[in-house]
Amino acid sequence: MLLPDKSELASLLRRYRVWERVVLADPHDPAARRRLEDLAYTLCVLMGRRTVHEAIIEAEQYLAAAPAVPPAAERHES
Repeated sequence: MLLPDKSELASLLRRYRVWERVVLADPHDPAARRRLEDLAYTLCVLMGRRTVHEAIIEAEQYLAAAPAVPPAAERHES
């Protein structure tokens, strides 16, 4: 399985949590719900999981693992 870029995944998780709080504050806002559902779907697809709960757990474990390897261009500059 291809794994997502860690910085992009971390950003996606942050956005998901922000929109989750927005929906909790106003559960009847259809635009906020749609945005949260879009982010949940993206997390599920990226992490290869069926539920957002599973995807979040998988993403957190992936992000907690060894640090990302810098792109080749950055490695050659040292």
